[in-house]
Amino acid sequence: MVNTQGDSEIDDEQLVAEIVATNNTHLFAILYDRYSEIIYNKCLSFTHEAEEAQDLTHDIFINLFLKLKTYKGKSKFSTWLYSFTYNFCVNYVQRSLNKRQDKFVQTEELPGESHEYQEILDENIYQLKSKKLEKALKKIEANDKMILLMRYQDDFSIKEIQEVLDLGSSAVKMRLNRAKGRLIEIYNTL
Repeated sequence: MVNTQGDSEIDDEQLVAEIVATNNTHLFAILYDRYSEIIYNKCLSFTHEAEEAQDLTHDIFINLFLKLKTYKGKSKFSTWLYSFTYNFCVNYVQRSLNKRQDKFVQTEELPGESHEYQEILDENIYQLKSKKLEKALKKIEANDKMILLMRYQDDFSIKEIQEVLDLGSSAVKMRLNRAKGRLIEIYNTL
């Protein structure tokens, strides 16, 4: 049993194991205190509205409490929580977009697209003007936005993105490259 007096010294994995074993809401509050600001900021980067980000953060923690037992310790808890948060935000954004759009599914076929691709350099992304870039990010598909934010806002390495998304290196590089291409395409139409 964890001593609740020295809670701030308990590592995440031990804390999670104890919460799962006991359903102790006081211990969960410690986890909340550790990560609520980080989660809120991530939600804010998706919603761009403080009140909506607060609601989303609250929903994430409710779902986290219910799904905490699915954490198996294969990666650091913070990495698992990051993935949990990103997936929750992406699903939220997708549901919001679906509510606003007609129910028609659009398929994307880029002219001349093949299995080989021309790499889009990071410099191309860094040169984009921030106001216009912000508008483009609001229009891009949630999964593309997610991988771009991991790479450029959160400064994740390819290996860290692999871990969060549970993908191979080449899949991450391909998705990242396609997302960069789509972002630049949207940016150029603004």
